[in-house]
Amino acid sequence: MLAALVVHELRWQDTLNSLIQFRRNMKSRFGLNMREEIHAFNFISKPGPVLMQIKRNDRLTILRAFLDHLASLPDLNVFAVCVDKSTKPAGYDVFDRSWRALIQRFENTISHRNFAGPANPDERGILFADETERKRVQTLLRQMRHFNPIPNQAQFNRPGQATFRQLPLVTLVEDPSFRDSGESYFIQAVDTIAYFLNQQMQPNSYARKKAAHNYFGRLRPIIVTRVSSTGDGIVRL
Repeated sequence: MLAALVVHELRWQDTLNSLIQFRRNMKSRFGLNMREEIHAFNFISKPGPVLMQIKRNDRLTILRAFLDHLASLPDLNVFAVCVDKSTKPAGYDVFDRSWRALIQRFENTISHRNFAGPANPDERGILFADETERKRVQTLLRQMRHFNPIPNQAQFNRPGQATFRQLPLVTLVEDPSFRDSGESYFIQAVDTIAYFLNQQMQPNSYARKKAAHNYFGRLRPIIVTRVSSTGDGIVRL
């Protein structure tokens, strides 16, 4: 399960300021320290001593408010990749396939200028990710700049024609930039999005009890519907 939050560089500062103001509001309402990381799983299931001072229902309210705040920002974009492992053969590389799909959708959507926000004919993008699997993500993106075979849709295949097209990345600049999630409100936002997508797919008992398995849908105003054939912004593999 991977989630992406996309913002144009011309809107980055305004968005950051808005996230800071959101955190100030949460501090005022619930006593959530500005430096306390919003890690959705820990918020609900494994809170540390600081978070234990905030009631569980209030912690869920904070997460819901976080999603609603993101959804209120018109220049943000959200999409995700979800792998159904139960249908995959032995040896299927979930990490590689899911990251490839996310990077390719990022590339394609930039190329077609389908992200909300400012748009120029020569847009470029850079990938920011948390510290998980730094080397593997970096190596994959470098490879895709030179070798990136994309399967043709079956209806377009002809006898004697290759079933793949070679489409190396052209819009992504530099290597991915990695961030400690505890020091980035943007990475914390993506973590929260991914958590509630997972609850939509495989809800735990608390999420079902509180109807939190529906929270991913609160992001509907900023979901990039064109990345998926289902129109819900979720690329299913």
